[in-house]
Amino acid sequence: MDTALTRSQLVTWRAAIFAIFLSCGLGFATWASRLPAVKTLLGADDLDIGILLFVMGASSIVGLSLANVVVARWGARRGLLGGFIVFATGILIVGYGTEFAQSFVVTAVGLGLMGLGMSATDVMMNVEAAAVEQAFERTLMPLFHAFFSIGTVVGAGVGIGMAAWGIGVAPHLWIVGILVLIVGIVSVRLLPRRHDLHDDDGPTRTRRERFRELAVVWRDPRTYAIGAIMLGMSFAEGSASDWLTIAVVDGHAASEAIGALALTVFSVAMTLFRVIGGPLVDRFGRVWTLRVLAVTAGAGLVLFILAPNLPLAFVGVALWGAGASLGFPLGMSAAADDPRRAAASVSAAATIGYVAFLCGPPVLGWISNQIGILNTLWVIVGLIVMSGLASGAAKPIAGSTVGAGHTEER
Repeated sequence: MDTALTRSQLVTWRAAIFAIFLSCGLGFATWASRLPAVKTLLGADDLDIGILLFVMGASSIVGLSLANVVVARWGARRGLLGGFIVFATGILIVGYGTEFAQSFVVTAVGLGLMGLGMSATDVMMNVEAAAVEQAFERTLMPLFHAFFSIGTVVGAGVGIGMAAWGIGVAPHLWIVGILVLIVGIVSVRLLPRRHDLHDDDGPTRTRRERFRELAVVWRDPRTYAIGAIMLGMSFAEGSASDWLTIAVVDGHAASEAIGALALTVFSVAMTLFRVIGGPLVDRFGRVWTLRVLAVTAGAGLVLFILAPNLPLAFVGVALWGAGASLGFPLGMSAAADDPRRAAASVSAAATIGYVAFLCGPPVLGWISNQIGILNTLWVIVGLIVMSGLASGAAKPIAGSTVGAGHTEER
């Protein structure tokens, strides 16, 4: 453990990061859960909604790129606080823009701020989470990401309730936006100040040295290999979120309710393995865990594609979700092995991984239009194989014991 902090301080630090992940998932799912109502209030068509989603996605890329600059300039604590303020402000503006102004432009501005704030916060909270891992000398990143998933489930459930009770979009988003801001402020105040995250004014590297490191990580082959791990598994995760229900309905001739049930099975399997993933990694090592889960995800997806009946297809969905669960969080953990370059490396790897979330859906949609949805999923199988082959890049660097596993020499 980090001897500079007491056990109580370490536990408080970990709890604060759990809260940050949970609140980010809650804020994101809150917007997504009210999308049908937003569409109605704005009088928008599918193209308009696509433009709004593109604005949010594009601003997310900007936020990812700026996050490491913010950490280098102001430190992770102040950067996280700023990210939460921008994210929460965006949520509040979206609420106002949809229900009161009923303005497409105002809503787009709000979504732009949401994307910018959440993606920058995403990088910095993963950098902090990796620092917590190093302090505890245990793999905790999957559990942190499980809290994000739990936040999305809570956000979606509350959204369903709000819609059923006839609560407007603006009051709903304003309550959640204020809650996210309060949680962010309290959590950030509980984070310790650290030299390696540039949070204090003690002796450390000059800002010029910090900014130089931002360019260095893009010349490191390991960055791209870790990015390949995250790219493949992000496609595996994102393709389920966007296309699984359609694949069940159109590919396996099931009802929409069965399609929704399949997505629930996928989400539960993914969340469950993120909860138990840390001990698995600490036992078998980051590399072997990723390899086994790549095989699991690939086999599950193949079974889903070829399944002659729905029960087998659901088994495939469960394996697919379990296998795809740890690629992104363990990629983040691997990128942050070196505390001196954690922010820059996480930002770079996350940028590669997020390409899958942002570009994957339209690409898969175009391919599906040509060859059908089940045949399109073979593309994902190929990307999962790529991710598995690149898993060796996740081996902990010298000096880092997190993710090494008990079966490897330390």
